[in-house]
Amino acid sequence: MQTTDNYWRRNMYVLAFGNFIAGIGFSMVTPFLPLYINTLGKFSNQQTSMWSGIALSVTFIISAIISPFWGKLADRKGRKLIILRASLGMGIVIGAMSLVTNVYQLVFLRGLQGIFAGYISNSNTLIATSAPHKHVGKALGTLTTGTVSGSLLGPLVGGAVAQVWGYRLPFLITGCLLLAAFFLCLFFVQEKFTPVPKGKIPSLREVMQKLSNPQVVIGMFVTTLIIQTANNSINPIISLYVKQLMHNSGQVALISGIVTAMPGIPAALLSSKFGDLGDRIGTKKVLLAGLILSTLVYIPQAAVNQVWQLVILRFIVGIADAALLPQVQTILAKDSPHEVSGRIFGYNQSFQYIGNCAGPLLGSTISGSFGYSAVFLSTALLEFINLIWVYGTTKKEQN
Repeated sequence: MQTTDNYWRRNMYVLAFGNFIAGIGFSMVTPFLPLYINTLGKFSNQQTSMWSGIALSVTFIISAIISPFWGKLADRKGRKLIILRASLGMGIVIGAMSLVTNVYQLVFLRGLQGIFAGYISNSNTLIATSAPHKHVGKALGTLTTGTVSGSLLGPLVGGAVAQVWGYRLPFLITGCLLLAAFFLCLFFVQEKFTPVPKGKIPSLREVMQKLSNPQVVIGMFVTTLIIQTANNSINPIISLYVKQLMHNSGQVALISGIVTAMPGIPAALLSSKFGDLGDRIGTKKVLLAGLILSTLVYIPQAAVNQVWQLVILRFIVGIADAALLPQVQTILAKDSPHEVSGRIFGYNQSFQYIGNCAGPLLGSTISGSFGYSAVFLSTALLEFINLIWVYGTTKKEQN
């Protein structure tokens, strides 16, 4: 029994550190991506927002299509193999983004990145299938702590590096960090995995038949979609919004990095604690509380006139974030048999990527037509719709 404990806990901490590295890599370029695009051609603000939305979204469009395949392969070959594929492929592709000479090359590489995506989500799958049932919430919360801690440090480092040495160097740093995550997993993560024979892989209908509460699982897929749409809707405009608040002067890249990173502070501190709290009082209660807070905190972000006001509100967003996706993943882990968990997390990853895609496109479209403030108001509306959806889904399960 002690050996089993050591096995899943060791993987949890190693993958949490790997998620920390991946979080740095993924978030480092986000604050200045619109500014980087501006250096690749002469674009208006509306065109910059459009290309930012496309560049951010194309990765997730392709990932959404291919993720179920990776989930199916993970059930056959093991989750560690998928993690290694993701970190190696993305390390090379993101590093190559430092060499682009026009926005079309950047969009192409962002699309290629989508083929290799999945490090963090497959880390969650590996831990969800190996941790004891009563500790799943805490384990997934610990992985989330690693991810958001990296996401916190990434924009700060990326903004500072971009401010001093230009926009290309952070892409090289990101590629190197992902290669480091590859070797970390290769040498230190162990997976006790029994492959599923190819002929015995269940169909989608058979997967759903194995679920004790299929309506809850499907409900969590939709919840993931809405959460990610809301969270990513402001990505294309955050640096432009900061630039507007600063009246086009000052260290915009650095301040944008700080604003982007701010939600990571409370999320890093609270994700594991909220996961443990959900294990004790009910994961769904924590999720509903997070959605209520998210709905309320996005509204005043549309009316700020100083950067420090935006920073404070983004900090509160991080508190809500700690109670959202980790709780959804915990519900999926607890309601899914291990033999189909790779497929379930693969489907959920597709919905997550669709949300990652829809969010930037939504933000770009709304900001181009109605201004930056309207993006925050539409995000608050999405969170409210999600709150109603989750309440109805969990109420059905309780009944």
